[in-house]
Amino acid sequence: MKRKQKNMTDQQIAMRVSANSIAANVVLSAFKLFAGIAAHSGAMVSDAVHSASDVFSTVIVIIGFRISGKASDEKHPYGHERMECVASILLAVVLCATGAGIGLGGIENISRGSYTQLEVPGMLAMAAAVISIIVKEAMYWYTRYAARKINSTSLMADAWHHRSDALSSVGSLIGILGARLGFPVMDPLASVVICVFIIKASVDIFKDAVEKMTDESCDSQIVSGMRELVSSQDGVLGLDELKTRMFGSRIYVDIEISAYGGQTLDEAHRIAERVHDAVEGGYPRVKHCMVHVNPISEERTDTEE
Repeated sequence: MKRKQKNMTDQQIAMRVSANSIAANVVLSAFKLFAGIAAHSGAMVSDAVHSASDVFSTVIVIIGFRISGKASDEKHPYGHERMECVASILLAVVLCATGAGIGLGGIENISRGSYTQLEVPGMLAMAAAVISIIVKEAMYWYTRYAARKINSTSLMADAWHHRSDALSSVGSLIGILGARLGFPVMDPLASVVICVFIIKASVDIFKDAVEKMTDESCDSQIVSGMRELVSSQDGVLGLDELKTRMFGSRIYVDIEISAYGGQTLDEAHRIAERVHDAVEGGYPRVKHCMVHVNPISEERTDTEE
């Protein structure tokens, strides 16, 4: 019952953060579009489109979380947690495409020399860029905090999408400032540099999601802590094997312990149950813990003592 309540809490956190992100992006996109048109800034208009794309990415997060939170069924007896990884991969692709589009646009403007034909943007465009940087960076840290709190890869991917938008606005600000100072080439040049950072973030997100979909083991510190916890339980004479694997943001644990073979089945079962409850109670991210008991002789026990 406690585990189910926690899952609902995680989902509520993700839904609240996502709803706030959508609301902020809609308002910010409309403001930047207005500023771009009014101040004659093509860079700001492009930045507004980038912010609008964040709404799409957040919708993917919401869908991924809703599906991953579904209970186990006949076709998916282990649950749907890996759908969150699928959402992260989709977000990584969108993020990479966004970065590539920004970079290619910058390279095209540089190669054709089209930046020399741009009208000098007004102060409103600069103000919009500064506001966008502040708002999107705040949204990045807000979403990143929530993602770390509930260990969500898709929410973390959405946080990096906010950061990419902040970087895009930095590029817009540099370009607008450069154009006003008589150096219009700074606008497309900044876009190319920012493209590299955005693509790097998308690759990291993609790699993390793929690792969690291929049964990667937990962090070594978590495994070490589990080993100490299991070995300290009454009746456990040895820890023969401990394996962990990531399942989306959750953990599966397989344990083999040694116990005195002369005791009854009920006594051995109670030892296994203590180990099971200790691991799932001590590590809330563990979705399931399987414990197997290997019997050992009394002579071996005496020798080890």
